Amino acid sequence: MAVGSEDIFHHSTNSIYRPVAGSLLEDQEALLEKLLDSPAPIQQRPEDRFNGAYLIFFSLGIGGMLPWNFFVTAKEYWIYKFSNSSSPTAGEDAEGSDILNYFESYLAIASTVSSVLCLVANFLLVNRVPANVRVLSSLAVMLAIFVVMTVMVEVDTSAWPHGFFALTMACMALISGAATVFNSSVFGMTSSFPMQNSQALMSGGAMGGTISAVAALVDLAVSRNVTNSGLAFFLTADIFLGLCIGLYLLLLRLEYARYYMRPVRPVHVLPVEEQRPWDTPTSPLLVTAARSPLTPPLYPILKKTACLGFCVIYLLFITSLVFPAVSSNIESLQKELGSPWTTKFFVPLTSFLLYNVADLCGRQVTAWIQVPGPKSKMLPALVLLRTCLVPLLVFCNYQPRIHLHMVLFRSDIYPVVLTSLLGLSNGYLSTLSLIYGPKIVPRELAEATGVVMSFYMCLGLVLGSACSVLLVHLI
Repeated sequence: MAVGSEDIFHHSTNSIYRPVAGSLLEDQEALLEKLLDSPAPIQQRPEDRFNGAYLIFFSLGIGGMLPWNFFVTAKEYWIYKFSNSSSPTAGEDAEGSDILNYFESYLAIASTVSSVLCLVANFLLVNRVPANVRVLSSLAVMLAIFVVMTVMVEVDTSAWPHGFFALTMACMALISGAATVFNSSVFGMTSSFPMQNSQALMSGGAMGGTISAVAALVDLAVSRNVTNSGLAFFLTADIFLGLCIGLYLLLLRLEYARYYMRPVRPVHVLPVEEQRPWDTPTSPLLVTAARSPLTPPLYPILKKTACLGFCVIYLLFITSLVFPAVSSNIESLQKELGSPWTTKFFVPLTSFLLYNVADLCGRQVTAWIQVPGPKSKMLPALVLLRTCLVPLLVFCNYQPRIHLHMVLFRSDIYPVVLTSLLGLSNGYLSTLSLIYGPKIVPRELAEATGVVMSFYMCLGLVLGSACSVLLVHLI
């Protein structure tokens, strides 16, 4: 397959390889283009027929987030499992369980530690292990773990709650690590595709959150058996992970995908000091293929993506600072009326479902509008402006309040509007910042940059989640 010169010199001004020095530069570049183009004509870029690749990446985005969301959504199932109760309905002793008091904290620690370690490992493996191997193996690990958790639904664990707790934490760590490798690998891979494919992956992730929020509402409305609802969550995750494996294998067969997934072979001309005395400007020996280092250079990536990295970190810091720690504790001012909509369904609707739908809408808008650009000062300005949402949400009807007793916004419409703005701005600005990153570096660094952008995202979530604990204690 002939490689077009526009691919060889992709972002050539930012290339990590040494430039040619001396008066032979123009002659050598002309020779390089002639040698590269002469064997065969430049391959025409194929079209994404029926938007097949776009839909597959959208589905893979769902698959990367849905298992984790279902794992967390099955809260009543975990209360039942750790309540030392054999009844399919959670008993009152669940509230006093030592395990339950620390379950979410240990869950966050297990997922965060494994995510960070796997992100570092994935960056080191970018040039060592093919993306196909990393994607398929991570999907297989997630599927295997969820099959184990599905089987455990029907196992009576009341006699060994601490052992089941240890097993759950191990499964959570494996799922989180595998999901991190999967998401960062697929995102890094889409960096070589047109921008709409990266956007599809991001929108799919938001759809995964939306589906889990809808499932939680349905479960809350119709489910009477905790075991059956847990089984439904895990079986759905099993089916969708199996579907993702099939869709990824289908992606590898698409001509459109094969074109953009072809190996990148950095080519450069030997610097003058490395040329031999008998070489001439027309000597083919002046042209060599540069070997990619086993570990991608980190400093050039960090330098080029510093501004976008700040945007990603601060965006997710603000989001995770108030969602769900603050937003999920904002109660309806009409709660005393006793209506199911103001008591049972208010938080799931106004916090979780509304946020995820707004986040999905914000990410989908980036398919048609990409403003501001990657170098615009407006992008970090809009990111900083979201800080205003923190005090606005705090002064809604957050309960219980210990230090800040004043509620400024005495209407249920305020948390609805503010949560919508939080999700919409998060989806739009984070998607722009993430998909811009791999596009401003040389193509040979695009996949590694995608992994680095995933690390920025993880760092923002960790910082926000840690500081949300402090914020809650101050309210």
